[in-house]
Amino acid sequence: MRHVLAVAGSDSSGGAGIVRDIETLAAFGVKASVAITAVTVQTHDHVQQVDAVAPDRVAQQMRAALSANPIAAIKIGMLATSATIAAVVTVLADYPGIPVVLDPVLVSTSGRALLTPDAMDDLRELFRSCTLITPNLPELSVLAAPAGTTSSDSMADQARSLLTAGAKAVLVKGGHGDGAESIDILFQADHAGQSFASPRLAATMRGTGCTLASAIAARLALGDTLSMAVAEGKAFVHRMLRET
Repeated sequence: MRHVLAVAGSDSSGGAGIVRDIETLAAFGVKASVAITAVTVQTHDHVQQVDAVAPDRVAQQMRAALSANPIAAIKIGMLATSATIAAVVTVLADYPGIPVVLDPVLVSTSGRALLTPDAMDDLRELFRSCTLITPNLPELSVLAAPAGTTSSDSMADQARSLLTAGAKAVLVKGGHGDGAESIDILFQADHAGQSFASPRLAATMRGTGCTLASAIAARLALGDTLSMAVAEGKAFVHRMLRET
């Protein structure tokens, strides 16, 4: 059985984070290994407390999982601090052949910051170690802008600026957009943007970003191309929202 290493924070409500990762990986028949980056105290409405795990402990968890199991993909979510990002980068450098999907978690659904402000540049540097990053529209605007500003460029220009900065591929999620369809667009260097559309549903669910990134990682672990993995991941999230 294929294994995926999920690197993310806990969520006591079970609505997001490592719980969503494990559930999603299991749905694709993939075994989960985990490295917890932060322990959060939260309900479905708000985050009450965030305690970051020591960066060296995060790295130790990752290395233990990678030595114990045949890890076929890595999914990264909440990283919390600059030091944790640095620790993760160090581990990834020793495993360049494993595909890595990064969901760049910046804030919770309720609006609480889940990444310290001083860690933004380090997060952008992490992009170089990742196969795919999956920002939503608000996250994309922040990631594409210089420190302390908001990007005024078009969505496509923002995504391509991340490619120029070192990202290999960027999937811009359209859930925060408008229109009858929710359209995600995959940008890769020297490729036209590839669109993945589904009907926009009158439903909301916490943890959709975690779910999508984990689903894509699962499909990559099973041997899909990046485009196929994105298509399967988006279809899975759409089914979950439709059932909700």
